[in-house]
Amino acid sequence: MITRTRLAAGACALLAALAAGTAFPAGAVAGEPTGEDAPKVDLVLDVSGSMRTRDIDGGTRMAAAKQAFNEVLDATPEEVRLGIRTLGADYPGDDRKTGCKDTAQLYPVGPLDRTEAKTAVATLSPTGWTPIGPALLKAADDLDGGDGSKRIVLISDGEDTCAPLDPCEVAREIAAKGIGLTIDTLGLVPNTKMRRQLSCIAEATGGTYTSVEHTDELTDKVNQLVDRAADPVVTPVATEGADACAKAPTLKSGLYTDREEFGQQRWYRVDVEPGQELRASVSVGADRAVNPSYGVLLRAVTAHGREIVRGEAAGDGRTDVLSTGLRYPKAESDEDDAAAEAVCLQVTNSFSVASGVKTTPGLPLELTVDVVDGPGDSDDVAAFGLGRGWWLLGLLVLVGFLAGLLWGWLSRWRFAIWRTN
Repeated sequence: MITRTRLAAGACALLAALAAGTAFPAGAVAGEPTGEDAPKVDLVLDVSGSMRTRDIDGGTRMAAAKQAFNEVLDATPEEVRLGIRTLGADYPGDDRKTGCKDTAQLYPVGPLDRTEAKTAVATLSPTGWTPIGPALLKAADDLDGGDGSKRIVLISDGEDTCAPLDPCEVAREIAAKGIGLTIDTLGLVPNTKMRRQLSCIAEATGGTYTSVEHTDELTDKVNQLVDRAADPVVTPVATEGADACAKAPTLKSGLYTDREEFGQQRWYRVDVEPGQELRASVSVGADRAVNPSYGVLLRAVTAHGREIVRGEAAGDGRTDVLSTGLRYPKAESDEDDAAAEAVCLQVTNSFSVASGVKTTPGLPLELTVDVVDGPGDSDDVAAFGLGRGWWLLGLLVLVGFLAGLLWGWLSRWRFAIWRTN
């Protein structure tokens, strides 16, 4: 599944389009969880030979990573179950087959013993290869089980050296499992190839990519990602859309996941009371290689088939998630017992694949539905299209007018003095 966040890369554009104030349904709150529902984070650290390079604040990349880890371990929330995995830490030789298996769990995912974890990190020394793909597969196993949030934070200074196990394909495979795991990536002193690869890994799971070139940047970003794992999460609900509005399942406010075949239409229904506003968004993820030039369409229509509003987005192969959204405010009714309107949501995609690429199961789809109280006339209608900027414009006009009067008075006074003299 895709994490709305998100909407990381393509999903972030959707949230901006929906405007500030969109309320998402409350989910499970992380308090003092124990057992399988606790949020889990696996820090995956590149310990390959290139981490010896001295180009971060006068020290080696490895020294910067160790300092950042020590500070992150001190700040990790008590409720987070944290683990550390390494790649390229043990095998110094030239045998590629052996080097590409070099990933190990340095500290198991679980309750954090800060002293033990710091001691383990202190023993690391830059050594071998960069098997990012195998490390991600193992890290996903480290986080297996439980319903809490799961996050991998990958820190690397170079691209994978163990293709054809492409890390980007590995990330897509993890996303296709629908286990709610997000991969965030951080690139140390990145180059173009590494940036492209780490961005692809993050986008495939709804995560983020960040370029860091200083120790404090690395510390701050890892801390932010670990803290994010402890934030309240929304648990998606699996649903199955229909091939027609009349057969569609009726959804309440919430987050839903589904699968949509290539070129297929999926229908869902939402009841909207007079005076309420429907806010909906959809993201479709390309969890396999797809042809460039594709699109996603989200339409809100009446039960009789009349289109109310639509949202659409197009892609050209540079992102693995395509998102769009819409808003439909239903007017107030003078009748106290006015019935709710059944609004049908239609999701259509135009993805396609080359010959030989599997088309089943369908593409992962994530649908957010939010029905809220409609906006008031006074605070939602933008005055002459300016919104709150109208007040600033009015103030500027007033200041300009007063400044003009003052300048005119001063000019006349100076002219009078000049004539007197």
